[in-house]
Amino acid sequence: MTQPQATLDGGEDARGGESLTRARQGAPASVPMLLVADPDTAGLQLLADALGREGVGVTGVSDGAQALLQAGALRPDVVLVSASLPLIGAVDFIKAIRASRPMPVLLGVGEGHAELAVQALAAGATACVAMPYRLHELLPLVQATASGEAGGNRVLTVGNVELDLNAYQVRVDGDVVHLPLREFELLHYLMRNLDRTVTREQIMRHVWHASGDNVATNTIAVHVKRLRARLGDTDDSVIQTVRGVGYRLAAPRTHPYEEH
Repeated sequence: MTQPQATLDGGEDARGGESLTRARQGAPASVPMLLVADPDTAGLQLLADALGREGVGVTGVSDGAQALLQAGALRPDVVLVSASLPLIGAVDFIKAIRASRPMPVLLGVGEGHAELAVQALAAGATACVAMPYRLHELLPLVQATASGEAGGNRVLTVGNVELDLNAYQVRVDGDVVHLPLREFELLHYLMRNLDRTVTREQIMRHVWHASGDNVATNTIAVHVKRLRARLGDTDDSVIQTVRGVGYRLAAPRTHPYEEH
C-alpha cells in the first residue's frame, strides 16, 4: 500500500491526531460513505486512502464522542468502529446509534475482543471485521452493507447458485460448494454485476486488488475455469466469456426463446 497523503479532502492532518474528513457534499449518490472511528489515526489514514482509491468516501474520527456527532451530521451509509474506541465505547456507541437511527455498524475486533464482540452484536452491530483491517476483506463488506445486503438479506441468488456473505458459503442446487477465498470473491463480484460485462482489468482491480502488471495474464482465466467447474457450468452458459473484453455472469432466462 502506498504511503498516504497528510490529509483528505476537507480534513485535518492525521499526524496531529485530528479527524480525517472526506466531505459528502458533491460526492456522487452512488458512492458509499463510510464513517470510521478508530484511535489509531495513522492506520485510519492508510485505510481512508486505500478505500478512497476504491470509490468509497471516508470520514475518520478518533473517539466515540466525535463518531456520534459525525454520524448525526453526515448520515453515512456505513459506520466502522474499533473495539478499542475511547470516550464512548463501541457497545455504547452502537446502542446510541440503534436508539436514534437505522444505520449499519461494523465492529473492528482484534485478539482479546471476543466478549466485546458478543456484546456489540447483541446491541445491534451488523457484523464484525478483523483488525488490522485488510482491504480485500473490508471492501466487499462495506459495499454489501452500503447496498443493503448486510444486516438484512446477505444471500445473493442467481439461478441455482446462492452466495451467503455472512457465512462465506456457496450453495449450488442447495448443496454446499466449498470455494477458495479468491474464487468466492470472484463469484461475488460477478454476481454483483449480474448481466453486465466486467473487464479483466476491473476484475484484477476489484478482486485481486492489483494492476494488470502485478497479475499473470492467465490467472483470471484459470480461476474462472475452476469456478465454472465447481458451479457445474459445463457449457459456460452461467459465466460467459466476452472475447477480448472479460466475463459476464448471465441470469437464467425463464423463457429462453422469448424476445424482449
